[in-house]
Amino acid sequence: MKIYLDNCSFNRPYDDQSQIKIFLESQAKLFIQSEIKKNKIELIWSYILDYENSRNSNLDKMKLISDWKSLASIDVEESQAIIKNSKELMERGLDIYDSLHIACAFEGNSDFFVTTDRKIINKLSFFQELKILNPIEFLNVY
Repeated sequence: MKIYLDNCSFNRPYDDQSQIKIFLESQAKLFIQSEIKKNKIELIWSYILDYENSRNSNLDKMKLISDWKSLASIDVEESQAIIKNSKELMERGLDIYDSLHIACAFEGNSDFFVTTDRKIINKLSFFQELKILNPIEFLNVY
């Protein structure tokens, strides 16, 4: 099983945990990470994760997140197919970074795209090529 975690998912444990939804998503995401460490789930990484994470103003968080790259079974690099798919997704209302993440997940043959960004989930409910879920929803199907 291959999974792509977007930047929002990687950052969720660093958000304010006083809200129950954020806390539960964080716990679910941490469980997913433990399954990746046990090689029960394959992690897909991408150049856009590298780029977005490099813009993190908190160097400690940036380092902790970038360490996950070494556990990825696939590291997706930019290609014309990704750019083309990204443009098609932007026509459906996604911003550039979100569309690039989805295109990279698709290019890496991911089974699941996990995000805490509700707007991505809502805008791509029609998307049949890739299951797009939040971390809690992912655990329900895992």
